[in-house]
Amino acid sequence: MGEWSFQDALKQFLKTSRLKTGVQAAQIEDVWENIMGATIAKYTDSIKIIGETLYINTSVAPLKNELLYQKETIIERVNEALGEKTIKFVVIK
Repeated sequence: MGEWSFQDALKQFLKTSRLKTGVQAAQIEDVWENIMGATIAKYTDSIKIIGETLYINTSVAPLKNELLYQKETIIERVNEALGEKTIKFVVIK
C-alpha cells in the first residue's frame, strides 16, 4: 500500500466527492481580491460558482461593462487560482 500525504488524500477525496464544488465556491470568495484586485473586489456584490459557471454580481454599471470584456481573462485567472480548469463560463449580473 502506497503512502499518501494528507493533502494528496484530501485532493483525491474531493475529486470523487460532490463537496468539491462547495470547497471551490468558498475558495473563490477568499481569492477574488488577489485575482482581480482590490477595486474590483470592493465593488463586487457577490461571487459564486455553480457547476462550471462563475456568477459575478455588481451594481456598478461601468464595472459590469469592464468585466464583460475580461471574461476570458477571468476564466484563466480563476482556474489558475483553483489549480484546475473548473470554470468554463462567466455570467455577470
